[in-house]
Amino acid sequence: MAMDVGGAKGGVKSDINVTPLVDVMLVLLIIMMVIAPMLQQGVPVELPVAVNSSDKPDTSDQTIVNIDRQGELYVNSLPVTEAQVVDRVKTALEGKKEHIVYLKGDKETPYGQIMKMMDALRASQIESVALITERAGGNKGGGK
Repeated sequence: MAMDVGGAKGGVKSDINVTPLVDVMLVLLIIMMVIAPMLQQGVPVELPVAVNSSDKPDTSDQTIVNIDRQGELYVNSLPVTEAQVVDRVKTALEGKKEHIVYLKGDKETPYGQIMKMMDALRASQIESVALITERAGGNKGGGK
């Protein structure tokens, strides 16, 4: 409620009504909170299980090559063809201090296809290739 102090009644009121602004900002905040987790899902790959693995948390600074069960290739969650993979990986590694490529292959992907990708990366002078697996009891601490 506004209260007029002095002055004529019914005059021009110069107070700013912030209620509509707060309402709009809260709606935008809720929309962002709902959409943000959907944007970070990445490529759906069911990783093979390994007993002796260590946690490696996912960060935006990593270069990840995914191979799904249909054999489709992705570099940092963007689909690529087999001919484009090496160029995209080299572009992604430029300017990064860590020159490691993380290879996530679906457990239904043929072993030969994963080895073919590792050979292509090694042939293009990318020596550090890490295979990502799922820990036997599930990953702890957000690592994959």
